[in-house]
Amino acid sequence: MVLVIDPQIAGISGDMLLSSLIDLGADKRKVIDGIKKSEKFFSNSTIKKIDFQKTQKRGIEALQLILELDEPTHERKGSEIKKAINDSTQNLGLSEKAKTFAESCINALISSESKIHGVPEDSVHFHEASSIDTLVDIVGITIALDDLGLFDEKIICLPVSIGGGSVTFSHGTMSNPASAILEIFKNSFLKIQGTDANEELTTPTGACILVNLTNTSMDYYPSMKIKSIGYGAGQKDFKKFSNVLKLVRGSTNDLEIDSVKILETNVDDISGEILGNLIEKIMQKGARDVSIYHGITKKGRPTNLVSIICDDQNIDEIVDTLILETGTLGVRISESNRFIVPRTNHNVSLTINGQSFEVRYKKSSFKGKTDFKIEFDDLKHISNTLEKSIKETEPLLRKEIEKMEN
Repeated sequence: MVLVIDPQIAGISGDMLLSSLIDLGADKRKVIDGIKKSEKFFSNSTIKKIDFQKTQKRGIEALQLILELDEPTHERKGSEIKKAINDSTQNLGLSEKAKTFAESCINALISSESKIHGVPEDSVHFHEASSIDTLVDIVGITIALDDLGLFDEKIICLPVSIGGGSVTFSHGTMSNPASAILEIFKNSFLKIQGTDANEELTTPTGACILVNLTNTSMDYYPSMKIKSIGYGAGQKDFKKFSNVLKLVRGSTNDLEIDSVKILETNVDDISGEILGNLIEKIMQKGARDVSIYHGITKKGRPTNLVSIICDDQNIDEIVDTLILETGTLGVRISESNRFIVPRTNHNVSLTINGQSFEVRYKKSSFKGKTDFKIEFDDLKHISNTLEKSIKETEPLLRKEIEKMEN
C-alpha cells in the first residue's frame, strides 16, 4: 500500500492533515478520546469543544476540525510542550513508531526555533505554537496514523505549496515562507513551491509533521489503484482555490517506488580511456549507475551518450565532474520515478579452501521469491585469491551463503 500526500495547491497545516486522516478512515472517536485524555498534561488549557464536521471549500466537500479552547496563556517553553506530548503518547499506549514520530515532530519545531533565534533548545519559547492546538495536531495525527497502520506503509509527498506575500507574527513581519518553514524543510528531500496566494499556506506545525512522516518526494502521482481518499479543510477561504489537503491511499505492485535524477550529455571527442576513468570518478561521487551508449549524431559524427542515475544530494558534484572530465558544454537533467525490487544488504564471513573471506551480497524478494547477488568486487577478490575463474568461484560462494540462509 502507498499513501500520497497532495499539498500542491493549498499547502498543509496540522488541522488539515488531522482532518484528512479522519476522512480517510481513521477512527474519529478514538482520536477525540485520545486528545481529551491528553488535555490533563497541558496546564492552564481547556478544550471546550472538539469535533470534525463536513464543510464546503470552493465546491469541494471536506472534513474540518472544530476546536474551541479556553486558555489564557500565550507563551510556553518548548520543553513544556514536548513533555506534554511525550506524556500523552506514553499514556495512550501507542506503538513505539508512533511515540518516536510524535517526539520527532515537536523536536523539529523546537530545533528550528533554536537555530533561528540562536538560543539553546531548552530555552526556546513558543508564541504562535504555544496553544494546546499544537498538542491536538501532533497527538491527534499520531493516533490517526497508528490507527490506519500508516507507519508501516510507503508515504509519498508531492511538492508543498507555501503560498506567497508576507507573514506577520510575534517577531514582526517577514516575507513568506517564514524562517521556521525554511529551517524545517532545509534538511529534508521534500520540495516546496511558492504561489500567487498572498498568504501562508504551510504552517510550521504542518511542516514539522510532514518532514518526519516522509522523506520521499515526487512531482506527480505514482502508478496506483486508489482505495480511499481523504479531504481535510483548512480554516481560511480563498477565492481562487479550495483550501483543502488531499490524501490518496492505494495499492501498487510489490515493488518499492523512488525518484531519481537522470543526467545526460553527448561527447564526441574524447577517448575510451577518459570515458572509463569518468565512470570510476562519477561512481565515487555517489552515482547510482553510469551508462555510455555509442551512436551517430549530426553530420554523421560518432558520439557517446553518457547517462547517469543519481540522487538530489549528489547532483552538483556529479555535474561538476562530468563537465571537468569531458569538457561538455551542457548537461540535460530530468527526473524519473522508478519501481524497484525491495532489497537488503548483508555481510557474512565464509571459509573457502581453508581461507576466510568477508562477502557482501544483496538479497531481494518479489512475489514470494527470494534471490541474492554477490558484490562483484568481493567475487573478483576471492576469485583472484583462490586462483579460480569467477565462473567457478560464484557457485562456491552461493552454496555457502544458501547454507547460512537456510
